Amino acid sequence: MHSQGKRIKIFSGNSNPELANKICSELGIPLGDATVKNFSDGEISVNIGETVRGADVFVVQSVSPPLVNRYLMEMLIMIDALKRASAGRITAVVPYYGYARQDRKAKARDPISAKLVADLITAAGADRLLTMDLHAPQIQGYFNIPVDHLIGSPILAEYFIEKDIEDLVVVSPDLGSVTRARSFANRLNCGIAIIDKSRPEPNVSEVMHIIGNVEGKNVILIDDMIDTAGTITNGAEALKDIGAKDVYACCSHAVFSGPAIDRIKKSSLKEVVVTDTIKLADDMRLSNIRELSVASTFAEAIRRIFNDESVSTLFD
Repeated sequence: MHSQGKRIKIFSGNSNPELANKICSELGIPLGDATVKNFSDGEISVNIGETVRGADVFVVQSVSPPLVNRYLMEMLIMIDALKRASAGRITAVVPYYGYARQDRKAKARDPISAKLVADLITAAGADRLLTMDLHAPQIQGYFNIPVDHLIGSPILAEYFIEKDIEDLVVVSPDLGSVTRARSFANRLNCGIAIIDKSRPEPNVSEVMHIIGNVEGKNVILIDDMIDTAGTITNGAEALKDIGAKDVYACCSHAVFSGPAIDRIKKSSLKEVVVTDTIKLADDMRLSNIRELSVASTFAEAIRRIFNDESVSTLFD
């Protein structure tokens, strides 16, 4: 792709090369030549194998499990290498922004790691950020560079619209996800219910009350991410207990850490629909886990950024 003499180059770290390759094939360009590996002492070694001088460069890297900190360092070092090689503009493409849940001081002496990561990406030399479904949209304000914040729900909604499920209700797994659930329900043209739960400690969820009617209905639980899957599987059981029919779950980010896969296996969830912002390990590909690709959304955003066109229409 060339625009007014500009060149575009896309590079990938090791967190999700499959997604980077899909984005490149959507754009009809090859993935840039970069080698990202370890020195024997564990330090990260980056070698950019082609000229990037003056080019519009995009680095695709999710800050995701299983190697969150390693993938973050890979991205920072790649950005530094590209900056020192005189790249024209560097966009950090971070489909899943790790540390986003540490976005405020929940108690005394807590760090605000989401802000620290924003500072690191900027200090490394990124000129803008392209990401999807931040845990809290206000994290955009942690950056002093432009942020394009894509949303995954249109891709997820399209999938369910094609399934054409009857008697549908969208359920928010907690009070924090109500806005997301409402906009999802609007896309599907159906009602909404809310699970009001307490959380005694981090990564432990306990269901309390269900606000709204789910009896005899097919239900979609929606969240921005599924981490240990406690919230989603407990929610599914509670909904079943009060007479829901089939329970589906969907999210943009399949973090799937710790007991997640085991919980999904044992749960009553009919289907768990996720996107490929995070690479799924082979042992996570259960028969009831369905993965949709965000490659075309990211490719279109990259194309528009490269051509200096508006990205905001992608948010509708």
